[in-house]
Amino acid sequence: MIVLRELTRNDSAAFQRIYSPESTRFLRRGPMDAAEARRAAHASESYAVQSPSSVYALGIDLDGDLLGIIKLRLDRPVAALSYILRADAWGKGHATEAVRRILALGFGHLGLPEIHAKHHPDNPASGRVLLKAGFVPTGEQAGFTTYAVRPPRTAGALRSRTRGPATRGSGSGARSVSR
Repeated sequence: MIVLRELTRNDSAAFQRIYSPESTRFLRRGPMDAAEARRAAHASESYAVQSPSSVYALGIDLDGDLLGIIKLRLDRPVAALSYILRADAWGKGHATEAVRRILALGFGHLGLPEIHAKHHPDNPASGRVLLKAGFVPTGEQAGFTTYAVRPPRTAGALRSRTRGPATRGSGSGARSVSR
C-alpha cells in the first residue's frame, strides 16, 4: 500500500527518475536533469513549511521507494490536481490510490468545493485514473482533456445542510493523508 509523504531535498535523485523521458512524454515539460531535480525537490520541501500552504506536493511512496509525485495546487482560481509516476510503477493502481487520498485531503481538511485536473488526450491511462477517482470530463482546453470533481454528497453532509451551517474544527494542519 502506498503512503503519501512530504518531499525533501533528499528526494532529488528520485525526482530525476520520476521525471524521465517516458514519464514526461505527454507533459508540457521535458525530463529533469540533476540540477533541475535538486531545485524541484527543494521547492517541494519548502511547500511543506508554508502556512497556509498554496501547494501540497506529496511523494507517492511504496515501502520507502518514491514512485511518483502528486500535487494539489490552491494558487489557481480553482484547485488543480496533478500527478506523475515513474514508468515502472504504471498500471498498478498507485496513481488512483494517490488521487483518492489527496481528494480526501482537499475535500476533508481543506474543505474545497471543487478540484480540477487534465491530461493529454494521447494518454488515456491518465484519464482512466481520474475517472476511477470520481472525476467527470468537462471538455478540452489548450489541447488537454479537462475534468472536475466535487465533494461526495453524504447523508451526514445533507443532514448538516438542513440543520444550519456546520462548524469546522481548526484541524492540526497535519499533512499526512495516508493513515
